[in-house]
Parts: sequence; C-alpha cells; structure tokens
Amino acid sequence: MAEQQGRQLEAECPVCWNPFNNTFHTPKVLDCCHSFCVECLAHLSLVTPARRRLLCPLCRQPTMLASGQPVTDLPTDTAMLTLLRLEPHHVILEGRQLCLKDQPKSRYFLRQPRVYTLDLGPEPGSQAGPPQDTAPATVPMPIPIPSHYSLRECFHNPQFQIFAYLMAVILSVALLLIFSVFWIKQFLWGLG
Repeated sequence: MAEQQGRQLEAECPVCWNPFNNTFHTPKVLDCCHSFCVECLAHLSLVTPARRRLLCPLCRQPTMLASGQPVTDLPTDTAMLTLLRLEPHHVILEGRQLCLKDQPKSRYFLRQPRVYTLDLGPEPGSQAGPPQDTAPATVPMPIPIPSHYSLRECFHNPQFQIFAYLMAVILSVALLLIFSVFWIKQFLWGLG
C-alpha cells in the first residue's frame, strides 16, 4: 500500500501536483535527477534572472542551460513516461508560450497536424490583464488550431491516391467474388 502511494506521488510534479503526461506536463529531468513538468520549469525559467541557470525547486542544485537553450530541451524522464504507458511528444517554448504539435495518426488521409499552445502569462511587470485580486482561477486549456484543406488538395496527395486505388481494387475484387458465387449457384441449379 505504501509502495503504491509512493509510486503515485512520483507520477506527479512536486511543484504543481499535476499528474505527469506527454503534453504540457511532460516530466523533465534536471542535473540533480529530480523531475518536474515542463510547464513548471518553463515558468521557473521565465522568472529566473539568469535564464541559463535553473535552480532545482527541491534541492536548489543548479542546472546550467546552454546559451539560448530552452527548458523544453532538457532530457525527458522516459522512465516515468514508460511507467505511465505514454509516448513522448515534442513540446517547444516559443517566447512565453509552450507549443505542442500533434501529428495525425492516419497516413492515408491528408490532415494538418493540430497545434496546441499554453500561454505562460504576460511579461513580468506588465499590466496586460486584470489585477490578480479579481482574476478568476482558471486552468489554461490547449487551443486546437483547425486545419482547412480543400477536397482538391486531398486528391493531389499521393498517399490518398494510393489509398483510393487500393480501396477501388478491394471493392472490385469483392464484387467480382460475390457475382461469381451467385453465377455458379445459378449455373448449378440450372443443371439439376
């Protein structure tokens, strides 16, 4: 029981207490081997005066980032994702937004990947939003960006053309088999 609770506690970020996942709460490992979600580390990196140096929220050991290296490039805790039975996604930090590009699962239909973004808030010191006293506590949700492809563009996709050709061949063979079975049945009944 205690071991199961320990594993459950390990499966969440020790800063925000959100469970790890393969999107904006992807577990990233610092040099001290502590794991935190990429959202918390992005917030931490944006408010840290020296952005090249992250201090671990638990043990205060510094993790040095290369010049211009975002926290999203830190190593992913793949052992945690394996434990959660999740595959890692590539999350990037652009300015003050985390971005996730969701690749389509189907290879035969032309679908633009969805892009989800998570706003990390306004620049420190700017008063872009309402005061903190009156702002409702909300959890930001990923915003899908819809794709707009015309039917003509879909037909020009070589993968779609191969898929359509294979479907036509399969349908033709199936119809040929059905009609040949009925024809043989009629022929045998006609002899008897």
